[in-house]
Amino acid sequence: MSFGRLEKPGGNQPISDINVTPLVDVMLVLLVIFIITAPLMSSRLELELPKAEDKAAQVEEPEAFVSISVDAQGQVYWDEQPVDAAALQQRLEEIARRDPETELQLRADTAVPYGRMVQLIGMAQAVGLSRIGFVADPATGAPTAPAPGR
Repeated sequence: MSFGRLEKPGGNQPISDINVTPLVDVMLVLLVIFIITAPLMSSRLELELPKAEDKAAQVEEPEAFVSISVDAQGQVYWDEQPVDAAALQQRLEEIARRDPETELQLRADTAVPYGRMVQLIGMAQAVGLSRIGFVADPATGAPTAPAPGR
């Protein structure tokens, strides 16, 4: 009985074809990795975060700060005293000349438009004040919905 030959036809010649399957597998894996990581690399946000110690939860008052408040009608107050735009600009310039590291604490009524606050921030940054903080009351219950049209 003959079951056939167990040898390749052609004898003991080496296989001269290149097996590209492993190469294609590796290239596809690299392509997937590149597709996933490329968007992350282009939208990376560089921040220099402050160093925190064990007592990082304790909030310390800044050494020098100025309080500016805006009521619902848009009137600006400098430490509880009403001021106009020219006087506010002059006072901000004086503070920036004395100490540019002075913190500006902004307090605003919930009815104050966003654009008004942007104007105040822009005015402060134009004179060289870059430390700006927003002051808010702690939440006591469920969050309130914003007023219609705001």
